[in-house]
Amino acid sequence: MNSFGVPLADKIRPQTLKDFVGQEQLVGKEGIIRKLIEQDQLPSMIFWGPPGSGKTTLAKIIANATKSHFIHNSAVTTTLQDVRKAVAEAKERLQAYNQKTIFFLDEIHRFNKAQQDAFLPHVEKGTIILIGATTENPSFEVISPLLSRSQVFVLEPIAVTDLQKIIQSGAKELKVALSDEALDFLSQFANGDARQALTLLENASHLYASKRKTREITKKDLKETLQSKHLRFDKGGEEHYNTISAFIKSMRASDINAALYYLARMVDAGEDPKFIARRMVVFASEDIGLAVPTALVVANEVFRACETIGYPECQINLAHGTAYLCQCKKDRSAYDAYFAALSDVKQHGNLEIPLEIRNAPTKLMKNLGYGKGYEAYPKNKSLLPEKLKGKKYYQSEE
Repeated sequence: MNSFGVPLADKIRPQTLKDFVGQEQLVGKEGIIRKLIEQDQLPSMIFWGPPGSGKTTLAKIIANATKSHFIHNSAVTTTLQDVRKAVAEAKERLQAYNQKTIFFLDEIHRFNKAQQDAFLPHVEKGTIILIGATTENPSFEVISPLLSRSQVFVLEPIAVTDLQKIIQSGAKELKVALSDEALDFLSQFANGDARQALTLLENASHLYASKRKTREITKKDLKETLQSKHLRFDKGGEEHYNTISAFIKSMRASDINAALYYLARMVDAGEDPKFIARRMVVFASEDIGLAVPTALVVANEVFRACETIGYPECQINLAHGTAYLCQCKKDRSAYDAYFAALSDVKQHGNLEIPLEIRNAPTKLMKNLGYGKGYEAYPKNKSLLPEKLKGKKYYQSEE
């Protein structure tokens, strides 16, 4: 940070779409968000994407481009009273000056159902345009009525080439030189997170470049800056994804000790227990599957316990479920079979369904052969479309 405490990411934050880097599918020449801005026809929106992908920046640009009043809040610190006050002011602003208000809520997934409900009438009436940002799947974390009144936009991790442009802008702002090797390392390490890249660049600048006449940052500087940090867990950053990945892979390998260790790291850092439990539900079907069908029952009950009990007690439910899933036999046959079938669907489209297994609710359909020759329990007979006859997707692991 500079002497005024403003992070580098905020100092170089673009103010217009012209300067915005990345998310071409949304803001490019044919991008839907660009078109919505140009037409000034903004719906309420949910931005779903990884950390540092430009959610906050894009919301501010939309407000600037449409001359809307911008309110920036985080669900971690915002109360219902704050929401009511902002809505009342937005109503007055709309009536007095015909100015729209964009209410940007970062980490909207941290608002509970009652808190999210408070937005509904105001979003529906158009008193405010809500833009919610989340790193979690909004299908799970945003209530259905609010989701149905909003348009969901998926932001991708920033591509390496785009990330390098952002890093170079940061280096220019800091007045430091960055070797090609350092630039390549930093853009790869950040894993699509611009904020993480700029934070590391800024820290390395203060630790090393500021003490050199050349003001150059090397790859070694970046690595040493990383190693100077203490054990960390940023629920919105890379360590969040690294730790949940280690947790899942430890369960997949049936390593109870490792799985419990990574679970403890997440719990101790205050990770949302429902996020952990949800991954366990997915794991029960994806990795255990038919080997132990009751694993899904256990995982669902762990999720339910986390939902109704919460911390600190639900950490025991999580530990119980983790130990159980670790010890289950693993079988991905149904998972693999489904995605093999899905691949054919995408490749071949809607192939003709055999007449014998079509529904025949009318006489005409029966005359056309719908349902003709149908057997309820045929043996060794493929009912796939003609082009795929006899194809085997499912391969038993027994």
